[in-house]
Amino acid sequence: MAEENIFLFVPNLIGYSRIVLALLAFYLMPCCPAAALLLYLLSALLDAFDGHAARALNQGTKFGAMLDMLTDRCATMCLLVNLALLYPSYVFFFQLSMSLDIASHWLHLHSSMMKGASSHKTIDLSGNPILRLYYTSRPVLFFMCMGNELFFCLLYMLHFVEEPHLLLQCLLGVCGVVCVLKSGISVLHLVTAANNMAAVDLADREKQRGKSE
Repeated sequence: MAEENIFLFVPNLIGYSRIVLALLAFYLMPCCPAAALLLYLLSALLDAFDGHAARALNQGTKFGAMLDMLTDRCATMCLLVNLALLYPSYVFFFQLSMSLDIASHWLHLHSSMMKGASSHKTIDLSGNPILRLYYTSRPVLFFMCMGNELFFCLLYMLHFVEEPHLLLQCLLGVCGVVCVLKSGISVLHLVTAANNMAAVDLADREKQRGKSE
């Protein structure tokens, strides 16, 4: 039997297409806002399909989980870099958002793997109830992630609109609330992951003391 090529699994192919679309979006952002926004949102929407493909085809892999998370984090970070250029007065808030997003997910992923999880989306059911709901309810996860992305996308689009429609402003407000809530979840990520890593450290120290006695 031929060895499987993990890199050519369908979910990973979807992941590669997301990267290409995101790179095209970033390249076009300085000059073609409509095309850039369309490509960016298409890349973000495809994130909802790679997981379905992985489950339907039994092609879930650790590489795919890492590719998915890195694509999400890098794409959001690059969009925030563009927003920092468009709204220089709010650079600090964009920097804070980037730092919180990356740090929380990295620490959360690392602590999850240390505890033997196969993915950063695998949550101990005895853990934080908010994080459990966030990761086990696909509608909640999709709503929060898409609302957060839409907030940043709307900020980008509003820079090029002279008189934004009232509906657009209302949508920006709703997505802004989602963005704040997601930032709160990122803080929970940090706290929970730090506690998990501390628990692993304590367990390791207990084992070392047991061996030395």
